[in-house]
Amino acid sequence: MACLEKLKNDIRRLECAFPADHARFRVVSASVDELSCCLIGKNDTIYIINGNIPEDYPNSPPVWYVDTEDSSIAAAIKEIMSMGDSKYFPLLHQIELILKKLCHVLNVPVPRELQMVASNHIKEPESSDSEMEVDDDYYDMEEDISEGKSKQEFDGISARNLATLEKLKHNQRQDYLKGSVSGSVQSTDRLMKELREIYKSESYKKSIYAVELLNDSLYEWHVKLYKVDPDSALYGDLSAFKEKEGKDHILLSFTFKDTFPFDPPFVRVIAPIINGGYVLGGGAICMELLTKQGWSSAYSMESVIMQIAATLVKGKARIQFGASKSQYSLARAQQSFKSLVQIHEKNGMKNSYSIIFYFLMEV
Repeated sequence: MACLEKLKNDIRRLECAFPADHARFRVVSASVDELSCCLIGKNDTIYIINGNIPEDYPNSPPVWYVDTEDSSIAAAIKEIMSMGDSKYFPLLHQIELILKKLCHVLNVPVPRELQMVASNHIKEPESSDSEMEVDDDYYDMEEDISEGKSKQEFDGISARNLATLEKLKHNQRQDYLKGSVSGSVQSTDRLMKELREIYKSESYKKSIYAVELLNDSLYEWHVKLYKVDPDSALYGDLSAFKEKEGKDHILLSFTFKDTFPFDPPFVRVIAPIINGGYVLGGGAICMELLTKQGWSSAYSMESVIMQIAATLVKGKARIQFGASKSQYSLARAQQSFKSLVQIHEKNGMKNSYSIIFYFLMEV
């Protein structure tokens, strides 16, 4: 317990000294299991540094990785990880070593706040004493320096979301090395691009919708649709939904095949139960663009999300309060969608509206 409390205190010291708007080094996210930091080099080049903290810490040091093609950075991290002396294992020592080493490699000043968190100053040959000089008013820093500060963005992406992208890239690379690949290289690259564009999107930043990855998988998304046309009945239902059940969004599931973007994702509503809005039995959605015949690899995922929101409103979707949640399931949604595709293939979407309307009434 003492070791755990010490680790928590060390993390708090790091977060206080290196908030999300620090000019050189930032703690993006931190827990007793994992730490994600951001180092800004010359020309605002970003290096995301991730560390996994082992269960037997501090008997074993954190395991660090930087997903970069810069061999000098990778070599520096490898050198630090090769240090076998246990006096270098504590987190703050590791951060001190990493910052000094990487700042030397990148030829940028070591942030003076490092003195605030380092319990011992481990002098490296590459580091000069002048790099560690501290202003006289340095220790007047407020303890909660990160509160009320805006999250700075890099290339239009928040530091936290950037860390998510870097973690995904690392996980994918590790999977390839282990031979346990999920998906295809082409689909993974496209999904990474789609997620990156979403993180840059104004609609995403304005919380019109949100995207969460299930189990850190690029191939399974939960999309939370928070806002629809304010003149629609569905908009009023969402307000009532928040009052009655404490939830303020429509939860959608997106599942991608390894043939994406040449095949569309399978999309279904998970909750709440919706009447109308072209929502089929089980929660599948009746939309031509979600079928193989109507899909185009040029569609962006944000455009698909926004089109689904528009289709729900166009179809006069209403939330069925009090309806049994068991109405929606993956198996039933897949069967309903399969029937829709068969109708589409047989009649063509433009010539089968009456059949589909009847189908919607039946399910």
